[in-house]
Amino acid sequence: MENPSPSLLILHGKSSLETEFAQSLITNNTLKLSEDDGGEEVSIFLQSHRHEEPTTFQVEWYMNSLLTKQFGRLLLWSPRLSSTQDLISKNFSEIPVGSVCVADVQFKGRGRSKNLWESPKGCLLFSFTLQMEDGRIVPLLQYVVCLAITEAIKDICDAQGFPYIGVRIKWPNDLYLNGVKVGGILCTSTYRSKKFNVTVGMGLNVDNELPTTCLNKVLNELSASTDCKLRREEILAAFFNRFEDFYGVFVSQGFRALEEMYYRAWLHSEQKVVIQEKNKDELVEEIGVTIQGLTSSGYLLAIDDDNQLYELHPDGNSFDFFNGLVRKKLE
Repeated sequence: MENPSPSLLILHGKSSLETEFAQSLITNNTLKLSEDDGGEEVSIFLQSHRHEEPTTFQVEWYMNSLLTKQFGRLLLWSPRLSSTQDLISKNFSEIPVGSVCVADVQFKGRGRSKNLWESPKGCLLFSFTLQMEDGRIVPLLQYVVCLAITEAIKDICDAQGFPYIGVRIKWPNDLYLNGVKVGGILCTSTYRSKKFNVTVGMGLNVDNELPTTCLNKVLNELSASTDCKLRREEILAAFFNRFEDFYGVFVSQGFRALEEMYYRAWLHSEQKVVIQEKNKDELVEEIGVTIQGLTSSGYLLAIDDDNQLYELHPDGNSFDFFNGLVRKKLE
């Protein structure tokens, strides 16, 4: 069965500067769209040129909540895309750094190891761009993104008096709620002109109970009021408000400056892990270690019963990183 074209892409800027840039993209027919998304058949509009507000993603609500100086200020929104990650990556050099693409539905969403999936309505699905010069810290960026979204959800609950829902981080880039996965982050990069062009993508179950659970389902279970509801627009704005601050700290001071806050949000402090390895006789033996944190390169730091420290790496053969860890002894 063929996937229908989204037929619509809305551009909106936070200020006149971004709005003028968006208009130039439309006037010059600059944006590259894949055949999966309808190619040249897609109608592209400025938000201000549409007579009706999209009912699925309230652009003005999002923009009014956005407080950033760089991130999220140029928005590209569509009711249906093959992949926000692909659209942003393909147009990286054509749009300002920090631009964001949001879709209501994806039918070729991207995950680790080039996995593809369809994302249902009710998810917050977005990708945005940034540039980095220090390649050593690029692998740690995903942790900053994970931390920013958990803190953003906290910020909204605090501001609106909602019950606290504890979204936690499963290393390296998954989001869990009550032991169930509700989201994930994907960072991809290319190197060009002495800079890393990074595209960050996220999918978060906000108002869709299937295939697992979602934020609003858990929020309703905790609240006596039916008025408690998180909106995709406010989560996205709160995320960028937090991320811009965290990213500034990350680039200037390193991840160590955010590490304590990160450990409060992740699932793995003092977690026991069993690693299976072949001994010199080619027999599989199990070694128990305890996770202590992260190494400077972003892998898991663990210790065994003899107080020997190890760096744990995924073996690349398992969808769940914790089912295929390889240890490296640290001096």
